[in-house]
Amino acid sequence: MVPWTRASGMSKGAFGVLLRRKPLGALGGVLLLVMVGLAFFAGWVAPYGYDDADVFSRLKPASASHWLGTDNLGRDLLSRIIHGARVSMAVGFGGVVLGLAGATLVGLLSGYFGGRVDILVQRVVDAFMCFPLLLVALTIMALLGPGLVNVILTLGLVLAVRDSRVIRSAVLTVKTNLYIESARALGAGHGAMIVRHIFPNIMAPIIILATVNLGAVILIEAALSFLGFGVPPPHPSWGGMLSGAGLVHMLRAPWLALWPGVALSLAVFGANMLGDALRDVLDPRLRGTE
Repeated sequence: MVPWTRASGMSKGAFGVLLRRKPLGALGGVLLLVMVGLAFFAGWVAPYGYDDADVFSRLKPASASHWLGTDNLGRDLLSRIIHGARVSMAVGFGGVVLGLAGATLVGLLSGYFGGRVDILVQRVVDAFMCFPLLLVALTIMALLGPGLVNVILTLGLVLAVRDSRVIRSAVLTVKTNLYIESARALGAGHGAMIVRHIFPNIMAPIIILATVNLGAVILIEAALSFLGFGVPPPHPSWGGMLSGAGLVHMLRAPWLALWPGVALSLAVFGANMLGDALRDVLDPRLRGTE
């Protein structure tokens, strides 16, 4: 039996190494924490409600009462960006958790059992990966219709199929270790092998995939909202804000596209920097390259 010792020892020093050797990764983590905090406490942090309109303050630039200006309906842009973080964070974390849960299940079964199960699963994955990820997401959303839950389900399904191959590769690598053969010789069943020996030793790639996928999911949600397949109005989303008044009034009121774009860029930047840093820290092949 191989306990959690290796994985737990790796994770204990990960954050210390991250702060010391990967300052951009630490910055990315801070940015994500800020975004999550804004999303969670949006009702208390935002100066106005996301749909509070003042017809006498339409398309006003930044001022003391509206720090980032107002949109074409007189709604406070800062408040809408803060409330829009709820959508991005909910879709980001929800899609990643759902997708990695499915990818881990499929990858574990495919990599561990091999044979016909592996061949069947990999042919389905091959067929799925023939198409661009955004095109597949658009097709599924066209069938399900717009909505927050549908976006999360769609992106979770897309990630589950795509990332199952990464999890399968990690499982195949772990299966070659001697302790797996020892556990099998001692009579360990399939369930014990997967839960106690294989799954704990593929946690590093799962964590890396989670952080790397977070930025991609947030960006895809923005693209879906920009194309009209995301969260329907009046609830704000950063992609929807870019495609709505931000696109129509870009020349007259450039702040309508500027600030949602900045918020989206910061969220994706934070997720990508954290993911790259965790990859360098947790991947043993990259630890000695600096």
